[in-house]
Amino acid sequence: MSSSPPNRPTAPPLIPFPLVLPHRHPDKNKDPGAEDKFIQISKAYEILSNEEKRANFDRYGDAGESQGFSQQQHRQFHRFHDGFYFDESFFHFPFNSERRDTSDEKYLLHFSHYINEIVPDSFKKPYLIKITSDWCFSCIHIEPVWKEVAQELEALGAGIGVVHAGYERRLAHHLGAHSTPTLLGLINGKITFFHNAVVRENLRQFVENLLPGNLVEKITDKNYIRFLSHWRKDNKPHVLLFDHMPVVPLLYKLTAFAYRDYLSFGYVYVGLRGTEELSSQYNINVYTPTMMIFKEHIDRPADVVQAREMKKQLIDDFLSQNKFLMVARLTSQRLFQELCPVKKSHRQRKHCVVLLTEEGEKFAEAYEAFLTFAVANTKDTLRFVHIYSDRQPEFADALLMDEEKYRGRSAVVILERRNNAGKIAYKVLEEAWQGSKEDNFILLDLLDQLRTDPGLLSSETVVADLNDELAPMFLIRWFYSAVDYISGWWDSLFHSNWREMMPLLSLLFSALFILFGTVIVQAFSDSSDTRDAPPSGKEETAAKTEKNDASFSKESNSRIPKKSFVEVTELTDINYTSNLVRLRPGHMNVVLILSNSTKTPLLQKFALEVYMFTGSSSLHFSFLSLDKHREWLEYLLEFAQDAAPIPNQYDKHFLERDYTGYVLALNGHKKYFCLFKPHRSGDEGGTLGSCEDYDALQHAEARGKSSCSPGSRSIKNKLHKLSFWMERLLEGSLQRFYIPSWPALD
Repeated sequence: MSSSPPNRPTAPPLIPFPLVLPHRHPDKNKDPGAEDKFIQISKAYEILSNEEKRANFDRYGDAGESQGFSQQQHRQFHRFHDGFYFDESFFHFPFNSERRDTSDEKYLLHFSHYINEIVPDSFKKPYLIKITSDWCFSCIHIEPVWKEVAQELEALGAGIGVVHAGYERRLAHHLGAHSTPTLLGLINGKITFFHNAVVRENLRQFVENLLPGNLVEKITDKNYIRFLSHWRKDNKPHVLLFDHMPVVPLLYKLTAFAYRDYLSFGYVYVGLRGTEELSSQYNINVYTPTMMIFKEHIDRPADVVQAREMKKQLIDDFLSQNKFLMVARLTSQRLFQELCPVKKSHRQRKHCVVLLTEEGEKFAEAYEAFLTFAVANTKDTLRFVHIYSDRQPEFADALLMDEEKYRGRSAVVILERRNNAGKIAYKVLEEAWQGSKEDNFILLDLLDQLRTDPGLLSSETVVADLNDELAPMFLIRWFYSAVDYISGWWDSLFHSNWREMMPLLSLLFSALFILFGTVIVQAFSDSSDTRDAPPSGKEETAAKTEKNDASFSKESNSRIPKKSFVEVTELTDINYTSNLVRLRPGHMNVVLILSNSTKTPLLQKFALEVYMFTGSSSLHFSFLSLDKHREWLEYLLEFAQDAAPIPNQYDKHFLERDYTGYVLALNGHKKYFCLFKPHRSGDEGGTLGSCEDYDALQHAEARGKSSCSPGSRSIKNKLHKLSFWMERLLEGSLQRFYIPSWPALD
């Protein structure tokens, strides 16, 4: 006999009711738990206002936003419940937010908190961040390892963060996490993903690899003097850690990263052969870790700390008290603001005693005397610093007023910063600083007066920001930025989500396909027909015309004659169209004007003058018979009125004008010509252009004078210096005369 299964107990459904928010916004409420309460109330209101989320909550105890199951998996899970009717508490899986371990709550990150606090703090310490969510079996699997490593790294000085992908989707997307769990590192604002097995050793090594490799230098008997002597160049105290571990501890590397702007770090492995002299000189206990700080004197440490277990808090307290040299050099505005802060109240008043000096052995004695005085008179309200006047000239000129008594000598100034805009109150010692006993007494007396009389600093001025002397060069900064960008791109290429890489890959392959296709088409296309086909005047564009003109000039520059003769053709009505009207763009026809009686001598002289230009394929040479085509020539010359005014054709001298020896350079495509006038006898200077002295020549011919007649000058001398005119033609410096259209040649 079958019996119906017992009814499965279900959670009572949620009943909507007006929600009253008793808690104010966490920005207004200072209670420590206000933020968590506000988030819980917001999530509850979100579930109540959505039917699907209410149903999921009634059915599974969760709204179904962040679990890893799909809707199909939800349905399978529901059928699983219908078939077996078991108590959910039997499994004790921490799927829901109420059952989630509270150890991660103190590490939870929100978007604004990450942007405003975590990213700036990543320049002081690396962060290990986990992206997790509900209904994530892999998250549960790595939870024990994560807890152990998080506690260990936090104690060493690393930062820990947890992002819940269900509640902080914006932050998870910003970090580039598309699945859970995801582990990543953050240092100097740069994100690096973890891709190895989640075990303690791999996570520690991952955090250690995030740190720069040059933070800690290995020190032995051979290089410790060089390392400690770099305080002048680095302007930093130097720290030595003596320990019996063969590798540099991660705690020490994290500390070196946090204080890298203030201190230089070295590590001495006391068990290594070659460190005996170093350990003996500073009386090191090889069984107890020892940390020493060296400042201006390398023969003795400025401070020492020893402990069987070096804790982070102990190291921080020790280093924070020794961040600067006894007489630090002002090398940047940031250092100036830290060493000489602006006074906030009378009790926080702090004065800076500044030695204005220069580099070199000449100023070494004055600096050593100032250093000795600073060590003997160290106080909380005083800070002794020095500055190189030649490297910070604006600062020195503002204080010393370029007085002659301080030129080439050291000076001491007591100053107090009044605001962040550069205003300071100061007093300069009346005499230059030489480090004598008298100088020491004068300075000590002024400092004693300053404790009781702040008005001693009677002078005020405004100084400009200091130059950053230790900043790397622009090219070096650019190189490091390029290396970081390339390394980040290379890492993202192999480890980023492929859904994000698909648009970039698609664009890359499309560009390659287009480029490859273009090369193939150009390689196999036959362009001989295009080269041989005559160009059409209607289809030629202005850009192509300019290009052809440029090619004409370029080609004409290399005009080596290819033949031993000059090919000159007669311009007739038969070849007029091909040789002029439809001449290719960039080509020109140089036409000699002659008559039947002067044909032979003028052609001989013309060939001699233009022979050196026959190597250019853009030039063509022709002659025109004046006896046959006088009217055509007269029509062209009418467009050169300024250069060659033509008398009325009914003038009695119309048929007497002699144009033999004139040369026209005709550009058929652009419809312009350049004109060469024949050389006149008695003109030693000659002429090179078409415009010069042409009026006088034409008027003389019109009046019947013999200056242009063949009897008064040699026929061949008419083309004297035609080659110079050709040079100017190729240079493009001749005047051009444009016409609307070419006349018919009858």
